[in-house]
Amino acid sequence: MIIGVPKEIMQGERRVSVTPETAGKLVQDGAEVWVQQSAGEGAYFHDEQYTAAGAKLVADVKDIYARADVILKVKEPQFNSEQNLHEVDMMHSGQVLMTFIHPASPVNHDMVRALAKKGVTGLTLDGIPRISRAQVMDTLTSMSACAGYKGVLLAADALPKFVPQIFTAVGMIKPIQALIVGAGVSGLQALATIKRLGAVVHTADIRPAAVEQAQSLGSKIIDLGVPEEAAVGEGGYALALSEEWLAKERAVLAEVLPSMDIVFLSALVPSKIAPILVTEDMVKTMKPGSVLVDISIDQGGNCDITPAGTTEVHHNVTLIGIKNIPGMIPESSSWMFSQNLYNLVKYLTKEGKLVLNHEDEIVRGILTTIDGQVVHDGAREAMGL
Repeated sequence: MIIGVPKEIMQGERRVSVTPETAGKLVQDGAEVWVQQSAGEGAYFHDEQYTAAGAKLVADVKDIYARADVILKVKEPQFNSEQNLHEVDMMHSGQVLMTFIHPASPVNHDMVRALAKKGVTGLTLDGIPRISRAQVMDTLTSMSACAGYKGVLLAADALPKFVPQIFTAVGMIKPIQALIVGAGVSGLQALATIKRLGAVVHTADIRPAAVEQAQSLGSKIIDLGVPEEAAVGEGGYALALSEEWLAKERAVLAEVLPSMDIVFLSALVPSKIAPILVTEDMVKTMKPGSVLVDISIDQGGNCDITPAGTTEVHHNVTLIGIKNIPGMIPESSSWMFSQNLYNLVKYLTKEGKLVLNHEDEIVRGILTTIDGQVVHDGAREAMGL
């Protein structure tokens, strides 16, 4: 089995899907690993390290797409301007693609259809189910942890003041107040990180289990008043709230926002647009110099004026809507991602070949295209199929 590792071509993407460490593991398991030259440079993994691990370096990415049985990527297929070809156009029938496809997203529908038409078997990493045996394969959780850590550091860096309590010869500086909205993986990582820096942390989440975890990390809790039956869905994920409950949630947050220095927004509902929890009028009440970081921006954002993909100042508040935050710590995020991907490949490999058991819960969750068809439930619903 030949496993191909192309260099990521999305602008600003420095991650790589396979590190020298996991390349070595794949080789030991009996696979050939073909890595495009300089694929790991952005994450400080060098060509000679891949060679030492037993991987084969390939100069022309078209050779990888032409020969590989399996393609491992971080981001969904894009148009490759150097080759003047879309990455899908370089793929071939029967090839398996493992990456974040995000097949339900409308901007990816044409690409998903193209994968099906090519006969590519697409496996989307954002479909890994949240079950215990899949934890070691869960790239979405790993990248969420990276986003929580780096996202709250971006906020701390943008603040015009110290984060912790500081004693000086001229007096004491009080610690900042930070609000974490959404205590999932990213929110809990943000909570732990900013608390380690010395902030007083407050957390709001509609799920009792998430609130309990935040409390165990030393956070003060803001009760949003949403009953559990309206808040928690399958797998412990948040449910989409009615406009009435969203209005009540915003009212509670509006009371505490004026006292916060950092607001970290990470509230998501699976396969839905992110709920608006902070309006522009609410931003206007925030402290001058305070910072709001909205890592839900890929799904529309939790604040209605978060700038998508950049940082702007509005109403004296710094609003951070940077996308692909995990890519800002490419060495650690690539290491985590590649370990997850290796575990998934190993799980699916039987006697040297990738075998997809359609009765398996993990396979059902990730399978997107196969035998010329789009089979992902979320994608089919979004496409009207």
